[in-house]
Amino acid sequence: MSVSVCAPAISKTIWDMKYRLKSPDGQPIDKDVGDTWRRVARHLASAESDPAKWEEAFYEAQKGFKFLPAGRIISGAGAKRNVTLFNCFVMGNIPDDMAGIFDSLKEAALTMQQGGGIGYDFSTLRPKGAPAKGVGADASGPLTFMDVWDAMCRTIMSAGTRRGAMMGVMRCDHPDIEQFIEAKREPGRLRMFNLSVLVTDAFMDAIKEDQSWDLVFNGVIAKSVPARELWAKIMRGTYAYAEPGVIFIDRINARNNLHYCEDIHATNPCGEVPLPPYGACLLASVNLATMITKPFTDDAAIDIDALSQLVTTGVRMMDNTIDVSNFPLDKQHVEAKTKRRIGLGITGLADALIMCGARYGSDTAVTLVEEWLGAIERTAYLASIELAKEKGPFDLYDKEPFLTGENIRKLDRDIQELIAEHGIRNALLTAIAPTGTISLFAGNVSSGLEPVFSFEYSRDVLQPDGSKKEEKVTDHAYALYRRMFGDAELTDAFVTAQDLTPHEHLVMQAAAQKHIDSSISKTVNVHEDLPFEDFSDLYMQAYNMGCKGCSTYRPNDITGSVLKTSDAAKTTEPSLPLESKSKTLVPGSEGESGAVVQMFKPLDRPGELPGKTYKLQWPETEHAMYITINDILDDTGRTRPLEIFINTKNMEHHTWTTALTRMISAVFRRGGDISFIPEELRAIFDPRGGQWLGGKYVPSIIAAIGDVVQRHLIDTGFICTEDNAEEMKLLAAVNDEGTSSGSSMFSQCPKCGQLSVIRQEGCDKCTSGCGYSRCG
Repeated sequence: MSVSVCAPAISKTIWDMKYRLKSPDGQPIDKDVGDTWRRVARHLASAESDPAKWEEAFYEAQKGFKFLPAGRIISGAGAKRNVTLFNCFVMGNIPDDMAGIFDSLKEAALTMQQGGGIGYDFSTLRPKGAPAKGVGADASGPLTFMDVWDAMCRTIMSAGTRRGAMMGVMRCDHPDIEQFIEAKREPGRLRMFNLSVLVTDAFMDAIKEDQSWDLVFNGVIAKSVPARELWAKIMRGTYAYAEPGVIFIDRINARNNLHYCEDIHATNPCGEVPLPPYGACLLASVNLATMITKPFTDDAAIDIDALSQLVTTGVRMMDNTIDVSNFPLDKQHVEAKTKRRIGLGITGLADALIMCGARYGSDTAVTLVEEWLGAIERTAYLASIELAKEKGPFDLYDKEPFLTGENIRKLDRDIQELIAEHGIRNALLTAIAPTGTISLFAGNVSSGLEPVFSFEYSRDVLQPDGSKKEEKVTDHAYALYRRMFGDAELTDAFVTAQDLTPHEHLVMQAAAQKHIDSSISKTVNVHEDLPFEDFSDLYMQAYNMGCKGCSTYRPNDITGSVLKTSDAAKTTEPSLPLESKSKTLVPGSEGESGAVVQMFKPLDRPGELPGKTYKLQWPETEHAMYITINDILDDTGRTRPLEIFINTKNMEHHTWTTALTRMISAVFRRGGDISFIPEELRAIFDPRGGQWLGGKYVPSIIAAIGDVVQRHLIDTGFICTEDNAEEMKLLAAVNDEGTSSGSSMFSQCPKCGQLSVIRQEGCDKCTSGCGYSRCG
């Protein structure tokens, strides 16, 4: 099937930008999407003794967007490039010494270079202030080294068009856990990380019993804090700025099929696959929206036979992917081959529920989720058993301990007996991952386990000549309903994320988790006015309901108001640039600098300007740098920077400092949100190594200049921090009549400039087709 003929324009755009195989000079090799499916099918079938037979089966599974391998597979399979087909990895334990730390950093860089996201547990590093062995100094603590990882991630461009993503976790009993919780309060810090706290059962018990909680490293108690007080800090952090998330780590280990041979203490960046050191996650999704028969009728139902056939083929495709993929590190290859872990998930669930007349979060929807995912679970395990008969079980399969696992003991008795007799090919089989881009590729079906975010909105489609054409982007189920029934009134099943209560989100996650042996990436979206006490209770509900983790998103001044209630079914994306030169946006809606004025003519320079000069002494250089930043008052009475100068006697720096100051000054004079400038500067990583300044590791001299610029923007009130947030709110209120009202659901994309970024599954994703996506 040709995507240009049978699928909406957005599918062709996504395919051409992200998945279509092209030559190094940009010439298309895949002529249509059928060529892409054929390329993937042929490569995965190469692991079979009869490749031709299975190539056809694998092609048919993908045809019509029924089975969706993850983007790494679609873009990389058969491309003859040195990339991995695995989405994400958890890296090895970080040794608590300098050499081991930077060896770990190198492994992370090599992994991200091939296109893999990574997860790390920083709990192994000694807390800040602890004695550092052999150097007569105090340790700087895990957070300073997380800054190094963050800078590395900004520097390394992953294979393809996306920068890498990372998950950073820390145990709830680490002495630096309070600093970890508050790390993202600092503007621009750790923006390449998703952060989560590893919460133990003992900690949850201590909260319920109102007990004290020991913060410990290497058996030494650093201090004790009230458990409820620490829990409240976690909750206040995620209430204020959407992080950290919570991972119920003891539950994950207790329910792990491989409980007998591995210990898990980290997850991939989006949290759906908990993994041991050097573990890798391989992802694909069944598109449930393609499995519904007689949609929008009383007889609407899922085609169980077709679903079972698709899952059976899909498990085989994913198992073969393990054998044909490259791996950044040998240790990752060994881990994947000896356990053969896969993560088969779903997408299009919300659309499928709408087609069946079930409101997301209702009792009917919960029943259908358990029925559908139960069928997928059963079929996946049976398929893996059949593969074990044919090709042998995974190398570390050990019948007795495997059969005692919590997941296995809850399976049907006949499946347990078959595993006991034949073994199983794959240690774990199911996970529900974020599917934002492949869902768009498949015709804008709903993403993963998430509800629909918007039924219809406008976007600009990039044309071959470089021009843009405005097109409507319509949710798959909504478009099908309109084709079938015209302008008829929507059924009660047509709900979007902002129509749902937090409880309705949670019950769907809990229902799905019953039939998922790994975990689930799911964001519980809540309204800004939800009381803190109710918000905090969501996480306790998630624990009591059997979830393995919880992630929420509440619009706030730090991360912005990405999702708000909308009364209309349609959300229109206003064109950019905005009509009024003096239009002011809500704090956070264009970045971290709060209310800004969008200018299109450079500001004139008055004859005299106020400013401030900062001294920067970089170690190992003879002369200091003097950085001067001059400011101007904009039309709203707000202080903003207009120009920057760098002076130094180090003549070897003259050329690049002159170029840097001219470029930064030019951006300053254009107006708008310039808070990204210090963030980008601070991300520059010197391959020769950085320096320690004021007890903090700074990855390069450019990054040190970025620190100076950021400090100035904070001191003058341009960047909205916790200390000046009230002032920024007042400024926004004064200019409220100019606030953009076209699309309260979307924020501006830093790549294409469109008001088209939504918050979904813990990530910001651009719906304009430009490919921008950032987790953290």
